[in-house]
Amino acid sequence: MKLHIGIDDTDSAKGGCTTYIAALLVDRFSKQRIQFTDYPNIIRLNPNIPFKTRGNAAVALRVRIPDADYEFVRETVIRTVEENCRLGDEGTDPAIVLLRGSPTSPIRQLSREALTDIVPARKAIRVIKQSNASAVCYGNVIGLVGALSALGQTLNGDHTFELIAYRESHNRGKPRLVDQDSVVKMDRMTTPETFNNYDSDNRRALITPHGPDPVLLGLRGETPGAVVRAFRLLRIREPVERWVIFRTNHGTDAHFEGSTFNQRMTINRPIKLSGIVLERPERISGGHIFFKLRRKRGAVLCAAFEPTGKFKEVVSKLIPGDEVVVFGAVRRHEGKPLLTINLETHCWSPKR
Repeated sequence: MKLHIGIDDTDSAKGGCTTYIAALLVDRFSKQRIQFTDYPNIIRLNPNIPFKTRGNAAVALRVRIPDADYEFVRETVIRTVEENCRLGDEGTDPAIVLLRGSPTSPIRQLSREALTDIVPARKAIRVIKQSNASAVCYGNVIGLVGALSALGQTLNGDHTFELIAYRESHNRGKPRLVDQDSVVKMDRMTTPETFNNYDSDNRRALITPHGPDPVLLGLRGETPGAVVRAFRLLRIREPVERWVIFRTNHGTDAHFEGSTFNQRMTINRPIKLSGIVLERPERISGGHIFFKLRRKRGAVLCAAFEPTGKFKEVVSKLIPGDEVVVFGAVRRHEGKPLLTINLETHCWSPKR
């Protein structure tokens, strides 16, 4: 039997990581000689969800098992989630969805919606029942949306790979001991086969997070071989508990795929617009930059924030009359009368 396992919302700001639970399951299933039909998947959903923990990603494991092993696999997943999730922390609502066979059309449709929209949990519950899937959730049922959506995104189109290395438990919460000079060297030797390794403007590594979670580092690239090569070039001065390669939609702009230009603006959704710059960009305290964009349905504010580096400087050079295309997230900012687009680094000035 083909079995798809979706897991979401097991972490919190205090620790935990859903990909780590997937990594544990990869190890446990491999020891039982369970056949994987794909790399473990990380599915990034709508990144503009206001109640996300970090990047709003869920995981999926896809295996082939004898029918008689279903209960063993199910119990292993439940036990692993219960042992490693942050249940009890604010905003942590773990969920598991198991589907025998292939993702149904309703599951795929819901997955597409979750890339760009806020999907209500009641809709996920309805689709789970329609698809004869099995679900387990703890706390609020909202985690079912991500767990189910991960099953429907089978990454048949554009995708990348991410190698994630994990820390031993006694090191979690301490500074990550990855030599920065080796990150710079690795970046130079593996780009463009790998990406998002190092911020040369601010001289900081991008592969290491800063929270108390189990992740030591994450390397993103175009192929499994590229991320393994990059990993071997690093000098790591603490033990690595385990590492796993995931297949993912990170870096593919999947959340813009279903968008059309100049669509209706909805808060907390991604959008792409074309328009004309109305006035010179204004830099406010903190280094953030705002400018007004005229479009057919009126004006909109666009914002480039401090962490966007060189991109922010490009935005600062816009002048009235420039025709631009912008990609970003729709927000409402306190003290601003217009809806605002928080720009991602896809803004350019094609005509002047």
